[in-house]
Amino acid sequence: MSLRVLNGALRLARRPDQPIGLALGMLFLLATSATFAQPSQWPAQGTSAGTDESVAIATEALPQLADDALLQGLELERQGMWGDAAAHYEQAVRETPADGRLERRLDIARLHSSLMRRYADTSYRQMVDTLDSRAALGLYSEILSKIESHYVSTPPWGRLVRRGAHAVVIAARDPEFAQRFGVSVSDEQLQGFAAEVNRLAPNSESVRTVAQSQRLVGQLAADAQRRFGGPGSAWVLEFVAAAVGGLDNYSSFLTPDQLRDVFAQIEGNFVGLGVELKSDRRALLIVRVIPGSPAARAGLQAGDRIVAVDGRPTADMTTDQAAAMLTGEAGSIAQVTIESSRAGTFAGDSVDIATHIGADLAGQQQASARQTLSVRREQVEVPSLERVRIVDAYNGVAYVRVPVFQKTTSRDLESTLWDLHSRGMKSLVLDLRGNPGGLLTASVELVDKFVSQGGIVSTRGRSAGEDFDYRAHQQGTWRVPLVVLIDGDSASASEIFAAAIRDNRRGTLIGDRSFGKGSVQGIFPMSHAGAGVRLTTAKFYSPAGHPISEVGVNPDIVVRHATSVADGRDNADSPPSQTVGYRGPTGAQEAILGGEAADLALERAIETARRMTTAR
Repeated sequence: MSLRVLNGALRLARRPDQPIGLALGMLFLLATSATFAQPSQWPAQGTSAGTDESVAIATEALPQLADDALLQGLELERQGMWGDAAAHYEQAVRETPADGRLERRLDIARLHSSLMRRYADTSYRQMVDTLDSRAALGLYSEILSKIESHYVSTPPWGRLVRRGAHAVVIAARDPEFAQRFGVSVSDEQLQGFAAEVNRLAPNSESVRTVAQSQRLVGQLAADAQRRFGGPGSAWVLEFVAAAVGGLDNYSSFLTPDQLRDVFAQIEGNFVGLGVELKSDRRALLIVRVIPGSPAARAGLQAGDRIVAVDGRPTADMTTDQAAAMLTGEAGSIAQVTIESSRAGTFAGDSVDIATHIGADLAGQQQASARQTLSVRREQVEVPSLERVRIVDAYNGVAYVRVPVFQKTTSRDLESTLWDLHSRGMKSLVLDLRGNPGGLLTASVELVDKFVSQGGIVSTRGRSAGEDFDYRAHQQGTWRVPLVVLIDGDSASASEIFAAAIRDNRRGTLIGDRSFGKGSVQGIFPMSHAGAGVRLTTAKFYSPAGHPISEVGVNPDIVVRHATSVADGRDNADSPPSQTVGYRGPTGAQEAILGGEAADLALERAIETARRMTTAR
């Protein structure tokens, strides 16, 4: 089946905080309704990052910081680790959803992180340099038109404009932004800008239409340029990014490079080294190496750490910055310095070797080799299926892991099922743990392979054009007994699959409750500067009519699987981190390959599949 395009946009159902390709670092921003403060309440430039925006975003003083989560987040802010701070606050908000302080800090961290990510992106910097104010306003108008036509609910125009004003203030006070554009900001200038915001848009209810939003942003961007200096396009684009990111957790502005990455990921390929990274605050941890990739051929493995790229230390580098440095033109060379406790396992061209002693988490000493490799960037084909195995030949139990739902997943699974059938498959364990989602149509096609009739999923949006009811078909149905593994990182398209299997009583779900992302996003390319937007266009519901958002899918058999950094996920007490690329192998894969990691959920799934086989 060809890739389905609806209303001019690809329909995705996945978590944006778990991007597929190495170069993509998606934004996921939450809007607040905080009032815009007078700059007389703002501290002088250079005060700690933990407090410099609290009064810039809200007029009230931040309450006494007694909560541990808040204190931990403020410490990350103080260190300028805005991406980590946002990840920390996201988790804290999920655990304490009624705490408005955490939501305000989350939005502040996301605005800072958005600014850093965009200016780490070469394609975005080129946008700012090439667009004039008029063209940037044209992009803003085009995006507002898409929001008005396709967004899942009535857009809060006033809140989006005022959030853009907050983004302007954060940019104006950012030292790197100021240095790049020669911006000079005083408290008097900030006070004048705040007064203009409050005069033109005194509250979120004062802006009710697209036309009002366009007019106000034009006026406020011009006012910012007059007061602070810098190019007008830079100020307009702050309103652009803040508006899209302020809609919900999953909508975001896409730079030209990010938009290209989205389409490359849908096809299942990109140019790079083929690693998944996450920051552990002192280096970049390799969580997964894609089989057959340049990184795999160079001998890199999960658990190794990248301590430098092209001679630049990664200790203070975000995963987005690392992704930008590791990707590039096919055939170009990346100099990657690796720290590993393994010895003599690298196959790349070595230009430097050193050995040092590093302390592990238990405080014990272990020798670690540090080696610089020359690794050639190549087109990396990302497999849509992994770890295809007959795990119990006697009972015919087969195992397949689906890491993401991409364009080729349905076709690849069909050929894989025939291969497993020829090898004696009598039951199947399908592992969706850690799967963040992907293409909506891909998940529907996979359900249709196992369900012969009835509903698969329904989508409902504000526009009637977003309402679809997907149903199963008799032809081509596999009737093999089915066990599906899910966990808290199974999201979106994974939840569509799991809920359809559950509601149609087609198989047994084992594991832990899924993530709970029940919305569909459309990818809309813009006509200006090659940029795009990701917009939430609909919510989806299971065949029985159950919502997924904030609820998730509960398994039939609950088996909570303890995870670790080696699995590509965090320990409960590990620092927050941003993942770029695929998630790493879970304990399931380690167990299948004979590793030491215990996987009780997989063991239960295999045993359940055995019983299904013998009961037939």
